[in-house]
Amino acid sequence: MSADTSIASSAGSGAASGPGTSPNGGGVPRGGGAGGIAGRFANWNVAIIAVTLVVMVVASATVDNFGTSQNFGFLVLDLLPIALVALPMTLVIVTGEIDLSVASTLGLSSAVMGSLWNSNQPIETIIPVCLLLGAVLGAINGFFITVLGLPSLAVTIGTLALYRGLAFVVLGDGAVADFPAVYTDWVTGNLAGTSIPNVLLVIVALAVVFGIVLHATPVGRAVFAVGASEQAARFAGVRPGRLKFWLYVVSGAVAGLAGVLWTLRYSSARADNGAGLELAVVAAVLLGGVSIFGGKGALPGVLAGVLLLASLQNALRLSDVSNEALNVVTGVLLIVSVLAPNLANAVRGSVQRRRHRTTTNPL
Repeated sequence: MSADTSIASSAGSGAASGPGTSPNGGGVPRGGGAGGIAGRFANWNVAIIAVTLVVMVVASATVDNFGTSQNFGFLVLDLLPIALVALPMTLVIVTGEIDLSVASTLGLSSAVMGSLWNSNQPIETIIPVCLLLGAVLGAINGFFITVLGLPSLAVTIGTLALYRGLAFVVLGDGAVADFPAVYTDWVTGNLAGTSIPNVLLVIVALAVVFGIVLHATPVGRAVFAVGASEQAARFAGVRPGRLKFWLYVVSGAVAGLAGVLWTLRYSSARADNGAGLELAVVAAVLLGGVSIFGGKGALPGVLAGVLLLASLQNALRLSDVSNEALNVVTGVLLIVSVLAPNLANAVRGSVQRRRHRTTTNPL
């Protein structure tokens, strides 16, 4: 087995597993019965999907209007920006980096969209420009991080402030409305004859693309390899700097797309659109089982984390809980998403050591 193959194989085990994975790398211990069931729920991805389903069932039974088809449409629209931005963010975090500027990129994209619309530019030109702008903003992050070697946390906190400030320079405190009804109606409308929102198609299409790239291509194996050991990945022929640079470009472009869809949903371009969204995105990604230290994660778990976060926020809004309390919930989930996997690993390690002592010294 070549070094490249070895690293890719090791990383691939990480891809299939979550923080609660068994040591054999398969994610689910062999064997059936109670031990097999316990092993399946020890897998973080399965656990977070189960928790999400429980929350949705309980909310449907206890919160008025949560389980209606109309509220399902609102729920999908609420999770749209989080889900979109979380897809490339997953790959970025798996490499061991982070991008905290995504919400400001969304806001600047929205501000530029409003400014161009005010100058009577056609919407068919404005949308590609906003996507290109997002890619350029991501490339700036990538340049500072991969070419100059600066920490991604420091760089993206800086550009978080920079991009948001530029958004206010471009559009000020005002808002721009009256975008073409054909676009706003499509974003807020449903598929013909159903209660399924049109924008769900965008989420599903991009999730499939990112899922294939991450879990079924050499690029995805390189992402896991870089997150597991950048030096080892470099020895195996992977170029971590180039890989990370393009991940930041993609992250910026998708944030630009999220800005366009956000603006069309509310038919309002504002410089403060998406403010604070980066915390919800990071919380959803980590809740989905992606290791903040890189090298581990899976998109199904991330999508479940997005749905869990959006369901909780939706249920709390229907219960007339204030926005300040929603921020508290997001903060608690962010802490839990970092703390819980480490506790699970500690418990699993303790159980394995106890089993080892029992096996080697049965008396």
